[in-house]
Amino acid sequence: MKTFPPNRNSFSRICFIGDAFTVGAGDETALGWTGRLVAGEWAKNHDISLYNLGIRGNSTRMIAERWRRECEARIPPAANGRLVFMFGGNDAKEEVGSGVEVPLEESAAIARAILREASQWLPTLWIGLIPMNDTLPYPQLLSGPQYRFSNARQAEYNARYAEVAAEIGVPFLDLHTPLMEDPRWMALTQAGDGSNPAGEGYAYVADMIARWPQWRAWFD
Repeated sequence: MKTFPPNRNSFSRICFIGDAFTVGAGDETALGWTGRLVAGEWAKNHDISLYNLGIRGNSTRMIAERWRRECEARIPPAANGRLVFMFGGNDAKEEVGSGVEVPLEESAAIARAILREASQWLPTLWIGLIPMNDTLPYPQLLSGPQYRFSNARQAEYNARYAEVAAEIGVPFLDLHTPLMEDPRWMALTQAGDGSNPAGEGYAYVADMIARWPQWRAWFD
């Protein structure tokens, strides 16, 4: 049975850093996976302050420039702070006529620097890329560039990130591999805009993360 007030011993501040999928783009409830994930922990009597630091369109280059500053503004030295990263989709996207946004090895090097610094500062988790519906026509932002997304290319970035995580000792959750083989997930991508799912898709991902032993270790 849930009690109130929540267990103050479990009070924590968690920054979720990433791109559109972190911010919950396309979710009609505006909760995304982060809101659902934290709501689930509140139901278990864990007091969590959620700071969603996702920005649509952000690549690792952009995240590298902002993450520490933004997190330090939200997690003072005495706080029980935690960090969760999810990024890479924008690195792997292809701008038509120009190539991928951030080449694989550059992306891996930036990710390594980010996650190494983060994990030396606070407890840190890293979540891999999410497959999208890459069968839809690629989106165009107003009169701006056109992009192509490829799950096959994302799988390469995801695998490289997993290698980096193992090298630096940061827990990494590979969602891309199981979701690519999951008919339900691929059906859920049809309900979104191609790049991002609708609310049910975010709920599906939140449930997977909630059952991840490394996430559970923070609370149980």
